[in-house]
Formats: sequence, C-alpha cells, structure tokens
Amino acid sequence: MTSGFDFVFSVAVLIMSVVVHEVSHGYVAYRLGDMTAKYAGRLTLNPLQHLDFLGSFIVPAVTYLIGGFIFGWAKPVPYNPYNLSNQKWGPALVALGGPAANLSIALVFGLFVRFTLHSAWIVLPTAFIQIVTLIVFINILLAVFNLVPIPPLDGSKILFALIPHRLQYITAFLEQYGMFLLLLFIFFFWSMVLPVVFFIFRLLTGMGI
Repeated sequence: MTSGFDFVFSVAVLIMSVVVHEVSHGYVAYRLGDMTAKYAGRLTLNPLQHLDFLGSFIVPAVTYLIGGFIFGWAKPVPYNPYNLSNQKWGPALVALGGPAANLSIALVFGLFVRFTLHSAWIVLPTAFIQIVTLIVFINILLAVFNLVPIPPLDGSKILFALIPHRLQYITAFLEQYGMFLLLLFIFFFWSMVLPVVFFIFRLLTGMGI
C-alpha cells in the first residue's frame, strides 16, 4: 500500500475503533439502567455522531507524521452514574466496556490472522493481511492505553471502584491532577505501554512487529 493510502485507511480503522469503544460505554450504561446515551442519540455506530475534530483528525495526523503510528479518540459518550443500577461497580463496568470491545475486535481479527497464516489451504493477499493486522494493532493500543489508571482514562474508573473508602484521598488526588499526570505518563512512560501492546499483538496473531 502507498503511504497515503496507508494513512487514510489507518484513520478509517481508528475512527471505527474509537466509535465502537464509545458506543460500548453507552451500551453498558444503558444495560445498567441509564438512558443518557440513548436519548443523546449516541448508541449508534454512525461515526458522524461521535467524531471529535481534534481527537479524530488532528491528533491522528500528528502522531502518524511524528511517530509513524496513529492514535486518537472520539467524543465521550455521556452517561449519568447516578442512574446506574449498581452504584459501586456500575461506573467501573461502563468504563470497562470500551477496552473490552476493542480487545474483542483484536481477538477476532488476531486469531483470524494466526490461523490463516498457518493454513496450507488459505492464501490471502499481503495487502489484506496488512489491513487486518492494522485493525488488531490499533484496537490493542486503544484498549491498553485506556486501561491506564489515570483520569480521565477508563482505567481510573476501575481503580476508583477498587479503592477502599479509607483511601478515598487517592481518588481525590488523581481526579485533581489527572490531566497533568496523564501528560507526564505520555511523555515519559509511554515506552512502558508499547511492550505490552506488542506482546498481546504477538500472542493473538503469532506475528512480530
């Protein structure tokens, strides 16, 4: 594939992956009794309802040009935690919905790659394999990054549900300085995430990067 086509398709894969991520948040909230996302028209896979100009276009272009990889986000799907049937674990389950959806996509496409590459009966075009492995990689990247337990990432909601009440000062600290801590993590500790992404990619596809 040419680099231009590669970039365009990468953006398309990213957009659909982050849309599935956000819709999954809203769907879990809906199943737990909150209608906010439904009433806002966000329980749809139509990307026009979810695109964020900065996260869906500008950031992917910058990360691709500077780092050779692509990353971004969509508009967060709204939900009201006070409407959830499970007040303690509900927010954590809603948060987990997005990464779980991305990992499910990565699992399906990753196993497809693994079994077709080692099959003597199926021969797929190289370009097609590149597309499928791109889907796997982007969805793993989204899932792993969002599970980092720093606000406003999904991992923080899961962490908050696990923190006992006597340690709520940790929650308050993370919520107050979350964006600052997230920037520090991206600039100085991002290299710790990539080996995890590469490991899961190899585990699912049987391919190295």
